[in-house]
Amino acid sequence: ESAPKAKVAQLLIFGAQVIMVKGTYDEAFDLCLGASDEFGWYSRNTAYNPHLSEGKKTAALEVCEQLSWQAPDRVFVSVGDGCIIGGLHKGFKDLLALGFIERLPKLVGVQAEGAAPLVRAWETGKFEPIIPNTLADSISVGVPRDRVKALRAVRETGGQYVAVSDEEILEAMRQLGREAAIFAEPAGAAGFAGLVKLADEIDPQELIVVLVTGNGLKDVESAIAATKEPPKIEPTMEGLRQLIGNTSLVIL
Repeated sequence: ESAPKAKVAQLLIFGAQVIMVKGTYDEAFDLCLGASDEFGWYSRNTAYNPHLSEGKKTAALEVCEQLSWQAPDRVFVSVGDGCIIGGLHKGFKDLLALGFIERLPKLVGVQAEGAAPLVRAWETGKFEPIIPNTLADSISVGVPRDRVKALRAVRETGGQYVAVSDEEILEAMRQLGREAAIFAEPAGAAGFAGLVKLADEIDPQELIVVLVTGNGLKDVESAIAATKEPPKIEPTMEGLRQLIGNTSLVIL
């Protein structure tokens, strides 16, 4: 029930029967699996449906195609369940096996500090479930279901995991919007936040790709949190003058 309203609205408008669950993402996930078993419903859930990784891997194909079949040096991507980074790994491996690229890029998984079980598993070699706490809804996962693939993707490519704070994610949203004209939801901006955090460790000559995995319209409340509520005035020139004070406005 904590899902952003905009995401629920999209499901409803396309005719889906939506059932809100009073619990966490992980609890809703387990309930879906139980419902699939009991009612015979089709499960498209991460780590249980192989079509998801096959679909996600097409991002790797598109990246290399757009780079004239040159593999980037590093790819930054936000990680929740781990399906996307696992799919990317598969896509790049397929391209390497087919001779389209000459090497695998280093995959960098970025998690929110409040939902970073894979960061800890990568650092310690041991996975432990957590209770997630982050504004980045799409990666607010305590038990990543594709964790085996997600950890393998980083280890086999010589990449790494990094955790970023919610404030770093909000700042990344602001930067993407103002400097790149990209409106990202928090999870979508997390990958860029990871790049910013590791920038000093990266050779400036490296070819870097950052995947922005979600549009900001999916979570407007977080977008407002990344900036601030706009001021409100009466519909009068006096009200406007009081707001702007002596500031000169130039309209181009």
